[in-house]
Amino acid sequence: MTGKEVNVAIIGCGLVGSAFLKQLQAARSPVTYNLILLSSSKKSLISDDFKPLDIGSNWKETLNASGKEPLPLESLLSYLIKSPKPVILVDNTSNESISGFYPKFIDNGISIATPNKKAFSSELSLWKRIFSGKPASGLVYHEATVGAGLPIIGTLNDMINTGDQVKKVEGIFSGTLSYIFNEFSTIEPNNVLFSDVVKKAKDLGYTEPDPRDDLNGLDVARKVTILARLSGLEVESPTSFSVQSLIPKPLESVASAEEFLGKLPQYDSDLAKLKDEAAKEKKVLRFIGKVDMATKKVSVGIEKYDASHPFASLKGSDNVVSINTERYSNPMVIQGAGAGAEVTAAGVVADVLKIAERIQA
Repeated sequence: MTGKEVNVAIIGCGLVGSAFLKQLQAARSPVTYNLILLSSSKKSLISDDFKPLDIGSNWKETLNASGKEPLPLESLLSYLIKSPKPVILVDNTSNESISGFYPKFIDNGISIATPNKKAFSSELSLWKRIFSGKPASGLVYHEATVGAGLPIIGTLNDMINTGDQVKKVEGIFSGTLSYIFNEFSTIEPNNVLFSDVVKKAKDLGYTEPDPRDDLNGLDVARKVTILARLSGLEVESPTSFSVQSLIPKPLESVASAEEFLGKLPQYDSDLAKLKDEAAKEKKVLRFIGKVDMATKKVSVGIEKYDASHPFASLKGSDNVVSINTERYSNPMVIQGAGAGAEVTAAGVVADVLKIAERIQA
C-alpha cells in the first residue's frame, strides 16, 4: 500500500458518468480516490473543505436535491487549485466549452481523464495547447475518445514512444455504422435494403435520435483526426479532409428524423449498386476511417474488403482497428465493443488509475 490519496472531481452524471462512479468504487488500486465534486448540467455537490463527499448508493437523489448549481469553469478552476491533494478532473461530457478550457486546468497542475472527443479533434491549436508539456502540467489521458474501452490510443502511443513508425491505421470506429454495414453487405449476398437497416438500427437504439448524426461520418472523422495526430500528422480539423456522408444531398436539410427515414428508401438504389459491384468481386462494403502516413492522407468513407479480411467478418456493432507499423508489418488488429456506457466508463476509470500512479502525492 502506498497510502497515496487523490481528489477526484466529476463532471457529467449521465450513462457514462453513472457507470464510471460505480466502476471507480469497485476499482482495485492502492490509491484512495476522494470524491470532492460531482456535477450534472443542472446540479452539483461540492466539498467546501475538500473532505470526501459521502454520496452513497443514492447519489442521484442526493445530487438532484442539491441547492447548488454547477460552478462556472473559472470558478471550478479556482476551487480545484485550492485542493490540498492532487486533483483528477473527470469530464464525462461531450461539452465543447469544457474541453476548450482544458489547457487552463492542465497548466495549473490539474490532470484530466475524459471520453470527450471535442478537445482532441477540434482545431489543431487546442491540441497543441493541451499537449504543450509545460513544467508542472497536469496529465491528460483520453483512451475512451476512440473505441471506448478498447486499448487503441494507449497501444499506439506505446508503439510511437518506443521508436516504432506508423505506416497506416485503418478501422471501423462507429458502432452504429459497423452494425449497419455488417447487416447490409454480407459475405453471402443478400437483398437487404440500406434504408431498412438504418430503421432497424434506430429501433434497436444503435443510432442517435436523428440517424443523420451517425450517417454524416463526422463522429468517425473526429476519431480518425485523433489517431492521425497521434501518428504525427498535423490534421487541422475533422472537416479538413475527405469525409463521405451517407446522407443523400436532398435529405440533408429535411426537418425531422421521421421525414428523413420516410424518404431514405428513394435513394436505396445508389448503395445497392455499390454493394452489387462489391459482391461480384467477392468483397463487402465497410465504412472506414483511414490514416495513411506514406501519402500523408486521412479519409473517411466506404471501402471494399475481401471476405478473408478481418473487417469483412465483423459482427454486430463491434469496432476494429488495424495498425501497420515498421515493427508490425503484419498489422496488429484490435477488435471489440467500441461503444456503450460500461466499456466507455471502463476506459475512463483505467485512465484515472494510470494518472494516479504517475502523479506525485
